[in-house]
Amino acid sequence: MSNIESLFVTRLYRARLNEFGDNLSADEFETSCITIAEDDEAGQIWCEENDYAGYTSYASLTDLGWRFPIFEDLVKILDKHVAEFVKDLEFDLDGRKLELDNIWINILPEGGIHTSHIHPHSVISGTTYVSVPKGASAIKYEDPRSAMMMAAPTRVKDARREQQSFVYVAPEAGDVLLWESWLRHEVPMNMAEDDRISVSFNYAWR
Repeated sequence: MSNIESLFVTRLYRARLNEFGDNLSADEFETSCITIAEDDEAGQIWCEENDYAGYTSYASLTDLGWRFPIFEDLVKILDKHVAEFVKDLEFDLDGRKLELDNIWINILPEGGIHTSHIHPHSVISGTTYVSVPKGASAIKYEDPRSAMMMAAPTRVKDARREQQSFVYVAPEAGDVLLWESWLRHEVPMNMAEDDRISVSFNYAWR
């Protein structure tokens, strides 16, 4: 009798940010993101010069946990989620740790996109969602084997989730998503009238 099993599984962690009982004010969190964006002239200039729709602090402020108390609290919460994900991934860290490398704000307006990319030089990447208006973009993950599928036919429309070439995950405000940094992902065009606000981050092995 034949036996079929899944090999080399790609893991995706999804949880509520407050799952461990930590209290982070959603209103204060959102207000902080907007205020930082309004005050970050360097980030605004970078976005304008690079035709980046909306705002990101990726090129200007990536040490938010050091600069703002609410982000310091956020990092402590994210540390707990990353630790849980590391257990599931069964990493042997050899006595070292995965530590936050950088963290930044994303404000995506109507019509804005984040093109397909990976996060080099880190182990775990993720995003926590501050504001996700109705109709806002899901995050789109790409099968990491795509480059090797030179002559493979497309999948049927109702293929099992783990067999699909692209998987869309629709987050809610207060969610945190974690994945291994080599996993290619993107945010398709935001069709909502209101801003989609999130905070992304990378953890490196040190």
